[in-house]
Amino acid sequence: MTTSVSKTRTLVECALMIAVGTVLAQIPLFRMPNGGAMTLLSMLPFILVSYRHGLAWGLLTGFANSLLQMLTGFYPPPAGTVIAFIGVIMLDYVLAFTVLGTACVFAKPFKNRLVGVVVGAFVVCFLRYLCSWISGAWLWASQPLDWGVGMNVWLYSLIYNGIYMLPEAVLTSVGAGLLYKVAPKLFKV
Repeated sequence: MTTSVSKTRTLVECALMIAVGTVLAQIPLFRMPNGGAMTLLSMLPFILVSYRHGLAWGLLTGFANSLLQMLTGFYPPPAGTVIAFIGVIMLDYVLAFTVLGTACVFAKPFKNRLVGVVVGAFVVCFLRYLCSWISGAWLWASQPLDWGVGMNVWLYSLIYNGIYMLPEAVLTSVGAGLLYKVAPKLFKV
């Protein structure tokens, strides 16, 4: 296969994974009242791209997905400052989805490929959770009014985002492991 055909094939595959991830993101298992939802394996396609095509393609696909997520599901966060608004967008969308493309880096040290796939998937989902945690704390701390919860914003954001992100991290990791067991060739170019 020539280099141009190979790159074209990879580009088309990445575009298809963005489409699959976008469709899966529209299937929430439950939604949180102030934003965020646990979805049906919507992060798995981007993790799969990382395993199949490496870090560069994984990051590019995750970044493209972040832009699409903003277009399809963006609602302006009630940030109290412009800096908080930009920070929330960067953390909740750009960084949170782009980081999914690094799964291959976290899987690489493991000799057992199945363990690597599961650990890599969990680590990037956890990194996305950290982005949401920091973003949530930053957002609520920027509010000029008392936001009424009565607890530290960092603790509130840790718990709030953990309610949906940690179960999704486990579900995605298990999904990646099961997909690898059923179709290990999907994880290779």
